[in-house]
Amino acid sequence: MASAAPLFRATSVSETGTRPRPPRRLLGRFWRNRVAMTGLVIVAVIAVITVFAPLIAPHDPDKQFRGRILESPSQEFPLGTDHLGRDLLSRVAYGARPSIGMASLAILIIVSIAIVIGAWAGYVGGLVDDLAMRVVDVVLAFPGLVLTLAIVGILGPSLMTVIIGVTVVSWAGEARLVRGLVLEVRERGFVEAAVAIGASRRHIVLRHVIPNIISPIIVLASLEMGAIILSIAGLNFLGLGIQPPTAEWGAMLNQGRPFFQWAPELMLYPGIMITLTVLGLNLLGDGLRDVFDPRYSK
Repeated sequence: MASAAPLFRATSVSETGTRPRPPRRLLGRFWRNRVAMTGLVIVAVIAVITVFAPLIAPHDPDKQFRGRILESPSQEFPLGTDHLGRDLLSRVAYGARPSIGMASLAILIIVSIAIVIGAWAGYVGGLVDDLAMRVVDVVLAFPGLVLTLAIVGILGPSLMTVIIGVTVVSWAGEARLVRGLVLEVRERGFVEAAVAIGASRRHIVLRHVIPNIISPIIVLASLEMGAIILSIAGLNFLGLGIQPPTAEWGAMLNQGRPFFQWAPELMLYPGIMITLTVLGLNLLGDGLRDVFDPRYSK
């Protein structure tokens, strides 16, 4: 998260109100930002592969072709076959679905929890803030990987268990960052004006506070999703997530590990997909940071 630190001082909204910058202006700045565009292209390609996997894959990803084990690339098998005679291209394409889907669901839950807890604690303050931050401190006191492994080990290996484990570990840090943004926004004049006219806390948080921190939250989510994908792939690599024969990039790395010396492509292809996905998300996040706050553009 160190690379994301500058974005938390960014202001996506006018200091005098909740009115955001014109979308056309932000869009034009986005198109001119090479980092953002590079990340967008990579993420778009991965998204196309994820959505259109059935059209890209020439075979059923779980179908085993007896006698075609560890074949080299050919017209029938463009990337070759694995140790069970399954088409690698089909498995790589279908492997994007659980990898991206699990990460998307996890980041949605994490950001939602972070906004609710961080925004309310930051604005209300007092006992609410103290209790919320003490819970955050307790969660952050545990090493993230150890806590995730403990949760998955207790609940048993499954797709939903991995999502729960990653969510429990990740929400606390994001809630603290959201709280910091809210502490800054609540001191602005338009929030004080809303308080002066008798607006309720709920109205102020929903209509004035959250709209003013949504831009850095978007950047935060795009940067955090890359880390979530790596965490999920790592858990699946350890066999704690999706179970065979379902194709998933992390699980494919584990399945290809015993054959690395004479068939490195079994690990190479899913490893490249994970790397490109995380790289694209990080570039997109860095580009969005510069777009929403040009003070940090290089």
